[in-house]
Amino acid sequence: MLFDSVVFLFSFLPAVLLLYYLLPGMLKNAVLLLASLVFYAWGEPTGILILIVSVIFNYICGLGIADRIKDRRRARFILRVCLAVNLGALGFFKYGRTVLTGLGAVLPVDIPYQGEVLPIGMTFYTFQILSYIIDVYWGNVKVQKNFIDFALYAAMFPKLLAGPVVRYISIEKQLGTRQVTVGKLGEGMMCLVRGLAKKVILADTVGMVYTKVVSSGTGQMSVLGAWLGCAAFALMIYYDFSGYSDMAAGLGKMAGFDFPKNFDYPYIAGSTTEFWYRWHTSVGAWFREYVYHPLGGGEADEGRQVRNILLIWLLVGLYHGLTWNYVVWGLYCGLLMVAEKLFLWRVVDRMPGFLGHIYSIVLVMIGWVFFFSPGVGDAFAYIGTMFGAGARGLADDRGMYLLVTNLAWLILAALGTIPFFHKTYVNIMDEGGKGRAVVNAALYGLLFILCMVYLITGEHVPFLYLSF
Repeated sequence: MLFDSVVFLFSFLPAVLLLYYLLPGMLKNAVLLLASLVFYAWGEPTGILILIVSVIFNYICGLGIADRIKDRRRARFILRVCLAVNLGALGFFKYGRTVLTGLGAVLPVDIPYQGEVLPIGMTFYTFQILSYIIDVYWGNVKVQKNFIDFALYAAMFPKLLAGPVVRYISIEKQLGTRQVTVGKLGEGMMCLVRGLAKKVILADTVGMVYTKVVSSGTGQMSVLGAWLGCAAFALMIYYDFSGYSDMAAGLGKMAGFDFPKNFDYPYIAGSTTEFWYRWHTSVGAWFREYVYHPLGGGEADEGRQVRNILLIWLLVGLYHGLTWNYVVWGLYCGLLMVAEKLFLWRVVDRMPGFLGHIYSIVLVMIGWVFFFSPGVGDAFAYIGTMFGAGARGLADDRGMYLLVTNLAWLILAALGTIPFFHKTYVNIMDEGGKGRAVVNAALYGLLFILCMVYLITGEHVPFLYLSF
């Protein structure tokens, strides 16, 4: 079951909200947990068993670490076992098929077993659970003794499939007490509709441009076509993922939870470093808190800082998949960040604002080529086409046709990556007094109807990050 499905929007969500609001506060967490298990089992009937085992195992580990907190040696042992089991299970399901396929290709033996398929959301709920376990060990949070509350944190359906990666410390108090109000319900509904519109109207529409461009192959592209395809992908992945994050935040707000912002208009950044601080902020914060800072962070000497940055980005690349294109993409982003930290910052800081944005966007787009290409060789061939190597001229009929017929959508999508329009609308509504509720209801109602038209008549495209 997905957020942008008719079943979810018109059956599952209304039923859950009705029960949630009618039942007393002491039962609300139990209702959300049950709904989350049903939601996950709907699409992952076998994966639900893995999720339940993971929740039980980590709940016990948390209690064990808390009980042995004065005996650091035993607590450290439990922590290491917990980390090994969680990361081992994630690695098996995430990379097992790739590893065994590679071994079967090079070894003179037949390996018929190709590994398990990664259950949807396993990466995200594993990272969230580990944040809890590590913070309990560090003493940043108290152990959660209420099993239902812990299970709800680990498996809450709004953030279960593709994040955001919500650290336990950020919603620890909300699990016990939170405000469930009509105002929050309205804010949550608007956030849900915005996210839905990002996905089914913008992401899926510009995504068709990307699909049509890359289907022709690099040997049949012009320079214009290659840049158009890359730009369409950059917009598609932003609206697809930020749309999901907005929907997750909206669903959480309906239940009284405030999740951290996952995207902060990354395409207005003036450097690649700033871009990645604004992109998928919850995972970035996770890697900084639990990997970068324990390695010394910004307090280490310059050489170690470079090592730590490259290591983090190597892990980020592997986080997306055990293939060379993701490894190269991660190292490319890490090298850019290292270069900006060591010497490029002097140049970037002196650039006029618009040049800084162009610099950032161009380098990020080149990086996206490694991300969406099936292999490193394909990526370099595509990048070569973007700069004229092997291209069918600067522009061709196909590229011009796709640009002209989709220009309005591309401009609309590009304008949506800057905060001006949304902030202006919010400011106008803030000054609207009592009438703002009526205006919001009317405008968001029309937007929701438009989303339904696209959802019912268009071809359904799954959220991109469900595969990670």
